Amino acid sequence: MIQSMTGYGRAVAKLPEKNVIVEVKSLNSKQMDVNTRVASLYRDKDLEIRNYLSSQLVRGKVDFSVYIETKEGVGERVLQESVVKSYYKKIESLAKELHAENFSTLDAVLKLPDVWSVDTQSLASESEWNEVYKAIEEATANIVTYRRHEGEALDKDLRGNIATILNLLASIEEFEKNRVVKIREKIETSLAEFIESDKIDKNRLEQEMIFYLEKLDINEEKVRLAQHCKYFLDTMDNEEFAGKKLNFIAQEMGREINTMGSKSNDADMQRIVVQMKDNLEKIKEQVLNVL
Repeated sequence: MIQSMTGYGRAVAKLPEKNVIVEVKSLNSKQMDVNTRVASLYRDKDLEIRNYLSSQLVRGKVDFSVYIETKEGVGERVLQESVVKSYYKKIESLAKELHAENFSTLDAVLKLPDVWSVDTQSLASESEWNEVYKAIEEATANIVTYRRHEGEALDKDLRGNIATILNLLASIEEFEKNRVVKIREKIETSLAEFIESDKIDKNRLEQEMIFYLEKLDINEEKVRLAQHCKYFLDTMDNEEFAGKKLNFIAQEMGREINTMGSKSNDADMQRIVVQMKDNLEKIKEQVLNVL
């Protein structure tokens, strides 16, 4: 069963003095692209986290965050004086330049990031990190589950569009026979306007007609398109991470459909080809999100 690259997972490590919240989000991407925001307490574990996420999520644009919620009464808020002074000087200078009156620089500064911090230990203990890592594993498992649920919806849509293309392909046959008759009649009528019938070499005309009609034959394209559709479905059924291969197969399907359109020389067949292209575009859009 295919998986989507879109997903979300969350978990909480409940520790004696704080809760550590882990969140993982992912969107579609050609490669594995991990962006982490990790609380300073666990910053030294960043590489370990990245390696784990890459091994589990395989591909996608992944946003990972770990943040701490300190429980009430635990830890003391500390004012970072050097940060306050730096902010104050810059904002006060800007306020004078802009002639901003009735503006409290200090009130504004105290609301800025990194002005307050909570006094915590500088390095997490091994037992604490083990609990946080379990939360990372749980959040990652949750996003994989989410991806699988999204994959079920993608699977249904993709199969539906493939089935539609195959049905349209089968419907072309009834127009092919009439197309040959129409083309022959059109050529013979056009020829009769310029050359008298008794001066036409019937054998030569038949040879040229056969040669011309062979160039318009789409049987090979029909066979290859049907094979590509079957290969597409087989890949969905048998490969765990099929997104890239499905994209390549969809491109091959597009080549066969385009060739049929250029050879069709018939309004009804061209209408069917346009419908095929419409369904193929839906497939290409959906495949971009397949892991």
